[in-house]
Formats: sequence, structure tokens, C-alpha cells
Amino acid sequence: QVKLVESGGGLVQAGGSLRLSCAASGIIFSINTMGWYRQAPGKQRELVAVITSGGSTNYADSMKDRFTISRDNAKYTVYLQMNSLKPDDTAVYYCNAEGIILRYSRITVPASWGQGTQVTVSS
Repeated sequence: QVKLVESGGGLVQAGGSLRLSCAASGIIFSINTMGWYRQAPGKQRELVAVITSGGSTNYADSMKDRFTISRDNAKYTVYLQMNSLKPDDTAVYYCNAEGIILRYSRITVPASWGQGTQVTVSS
């Protein structure tokens, strides 16, 4: 019912920047929380940052000084600006949406995940 599509990943040198985007599509009334998670090879998926519809944010401690999350509520889109990237930031980055309310039924549906976008930082 709700689809998330990420874009903006790629290969970048250490110290560089990337901006990820994630757009939600479907018959949506509102989305409470949107965010980014990442999973590196051999590791568990971890929180990067989340943002509520009111603009409240939460970051993983190791990323809050380098990454900035933002969203456009009207477009159901969340962004992640990543600066000063390090090789340890290499991972698949996943978009997440929670508290999704459908437009006509006003039913809250389960959380949705994007397919992931690869970010590779070379040293």
C-alpha cells in the first residue's frame, strides 16, 4: 500500500558528501516518523537518524555531527545529508516510515521499508 523509494547512493571518497532521498508513494494521509537505517556487511542494521512530522530528530551519536536529516511533509520525502564521510560509513542505507495513516480509510498501516541504496566510501 505504501512504497518507499531511495535514491542518491553511490561511491564517494573519504571526506566527501552524499545526499540521500526517500520518497513515499501511495494513498497517504500522513506519516509520523521517517528515517534512515544502515547495514554494513556482517553487521546488524542500525539507526542513522529519524525525524517526526513535527521536525523532532534523533541521531546515532557517531553520526550526529556529520549527518543531517530533513523532510518535506507535503511530498512525503525524507533526506539525509551526509558530510565528512568515512570508509566506516560504507553500508546499505534503508529508508523507514512509521505511523503511516492512509488517506481515505484513516487506517494506520505497518511500518514500511525501502529497498536500500548502497553507499560506498573509499579511503
